[in-house]
Amino acid sequence: MQMQFIREAHPDPERRRRLKLALFITILGNLGLAVGKGIVAAISGSAALYADAANSISDVFYSLLMSLGLWISQQPPDQSHPQGHSRFEPLAGLMVAAAMTIAAYEAARMAVVQFIAGGTAISGGWPTVALVTSAIIKALMYVWIQRIAGQVASPALDAAAKDNLSDVLTSLAAFVGTLGSRSIHPLADPIAGALVAIWIAKSAFAVWTENLKYLTGGGAPAELHEEIIQAAKSVDGVLRVHQVITEHAGPEIVADLHININGDLPLFDAHAISDEVHKRVTALTGIDRAYVHVEPCEAGAFDGAEPPDPRYN
Repeated sequence: MQMQFIREAHPDPERRRRLKLALFITILGNLGLAVGKGIVAAISGSAALYADAANSISDVFYSLLMSLGLWISQQPPDQSHPQGHSRFEPLAGLMVAAAMTIAAYEAARMAVVQFIAGGTAISGGWPTVALVTSAIIKALMYVWIQRIAGQVASPALDAAAKDNLSDVLTSLAAFVGTLGSRSIHPLADPIAGALVAIWIAKSAFAVWTENLKYLTGGGAPAELHEEIIQAAKSVDGVLRVHQVITEHAGPEIVADLHININGDLPLFDAHAISDEVHKRVTALTGIDRAYVHVEPCEAGAFDGAEPPDPRYN
């Protein structure tokens, strides 16, 4: 038998198709909005619209980087990455967070400059049309991308969807700012630009936090941890599950289990129990792979005794 050094993996063509669709929507939508809002912001001089345009321009760059990251993440395991390339997917999510952070800085910078200058009363017309159109398009993009992200369990697409939602709110805030600059005070426009910057920064922080957890081996949620334990216990022959350690390897979980079985069982029977535990655990949503370690004990060793919590042993 040939020694195997690379994990077997079977790419899902349907997942790839949905990822391509989501990337096409993201790139095309962000490019169109960046061009449209950039032109109107240059003509009108609105700080709030400038902030929104800067955000859209950053969206174009992150869309391209995200496409590269997702393409790499779909490559099968090879000699350089024997466990696969799934960690590149949250790395793409961090690219989204970086683009959002840059957009927040640029929006804040422009708002401060305009505020110091005393603000400008922004005329209606095209700025209003640009902001309302942007909000509508981004809302549609959010619904579409969020649905696909849920279907393919992609943290990168989930980050892009959250960015789209924040863009809806920032466009509405910019819209209010342009109206306020005419009806209340010229400073309403840079104030709205500053609020846009704060919202973008807040959303970026959430994306940073989530995707760093995926890259640094954060553990499974308590609910999934319990599901793993119960799935293993449900297999006939498992006397106890005495250790479960989980970590993210990209967007999905790797589970490491230690189970006790009757030490007098033949090796073939013990292996069959291990295979069944592996089958039931990997069937759980969010589990990429599982490693099952079998340890022997005497039959009835745990009768009438409450075993220690496997999450901490």
